Amino acid sequence: MSVDAATQTKPPAQQAAGTLSRRASRFRDYGILVALVAIVIALSLSTDTFLTRSNMINLLDQCTVVGLLAAGATVCIISGVFDLTASASLAVSAIVGVEIVRLTNVAVGFTAAVAAGALLGFITGMVVVRSGVNSFIATLATSIIYRGLAVVVTAGSIVYPLASQSENFGALTWPSLFGLTSATVVFVVVVVAIGLLVSATTFGRRVYAVGGSIEAARLSGIRVGSVHVSAYVISGVCSALAGLILASRAGSAQSTMATGAELTAIAAAVIGGTSILGGEGAIWRGVVGAFLLTLIGNGFNLLGWDTIYQQVLQGCLILFAVTTDRWLRKRTR
Repeated sequence: MSVDAATQTKPPAQQAAGTLSRRASRFRDYGILVALVAIVIALSLSTDTFLTRSNMINLLDQCTVVGLLAAGATVCIISGVFDLTASASLAVSAIVGVEIVRLTNVAVGFTAAVAAGALLGFITGMVVVRSGVNSFIATLATSIIYRGLAVVVTAGSIVYPLASQSENFGALTWPSLFGLTSATVVFVVVVVAIGLLVSATTFGRRVYAVGGSIEAARLSGIRVGSVHVSAYVISGVCSALAGLILASRAGSAQSTMATGAELTAIAAAVIGGTSILGGEGAIWRGVVGAFLLTLIGNGFNLLGWDTIYQQVLQGCLILFAVTTDRWLRKRTR
C-alpha cells in the first residue's frame, strides 16, 4: 500500500486531528509575526516619524538589551527551567567589567564581564541541578544573592571607568555597520549564533528533548543536568553582554541596573510562542517577542500616550499568549 493510500485510509477523526495540529503549529510559529506586522502598519499610518531611518536605528538599539535577555530566557524555558537571575547577573557582570577596565583596559574588562556572566550562569545551573529545588524558587533566591553581592562590591555606589577610558568604554554606542550601533551588531551576531546552536546542533536537539520530557531524555542517555547548566551559562553570557551595553551607554555601572528586566525577558519569550511547559519554542520568536514589546514602547512615545497603559497592554499580551498556548495544547491532544 502506498503512503498516499495509507493516508487516505486514516479515520476522519485522525485526519482532522492532524490538520488541527499542523494549523496550531503554524499559528504558534507565525502568529507573532502577524501581530508585529499589524503594529508596524498601524504605527506607519498614524505617525510620520516611525519609518524614519533614525527611529529604526533607535528602535533596534533599544531592543538589544531585552532581546539578549529574551534569547537567554528562551533557551532556559525550552529546556524546562526558568532563570530569574538575569538582571542580577547583568548588574554583577557590568560591575566586574568596570572594575577590571579600571585595572587594565576596555578590551580585557569587557572579556572579564562576559566570563563573569558565564560563571554566574554556571553557578546558578549547579544550584538548580544539585539542590533539586524548583528552578523558579532556586533562581529567585540566587538572584537575591547576586544582587546583594553587587551592593557589597560597590558599597551601594556607582562605579565608573577612569576618565581616560571613558571614550573607549562607550564603544558599544558607536555607529557601526549600516549606521547601526555596535551594540545592535553584537546583538544580531549573538542571537544568530544562539539560534543556530539551538536549531541545528545535537545540543539543541537535547535542549528540546529535556524540555519535552526530562524522564524520557534521561532514559535515552541525555545528561539532563549538563543541558540545564549549559542553558544557564548561555543565559549568563547574554546577561553579561546586555549589562555591558547598558554600562557602555551610561558610562558606569551600579547594583540597581535593570531591576526586573528578567520578567520582561520571560514575557518576550512567552509572547513569542515559547511554551512555559518547555520543549517548544525558537530563539527567533523570543527575539521577535522582545522587538514587539520594544515596538509598543516606541509607539507609545511617538503617539504621546501615557506609558502607564503600556504595562497594562504588556500584561494582556502575556496572558493572551499563555492562554493561547494552553488552548492549542488541549486542542491538539
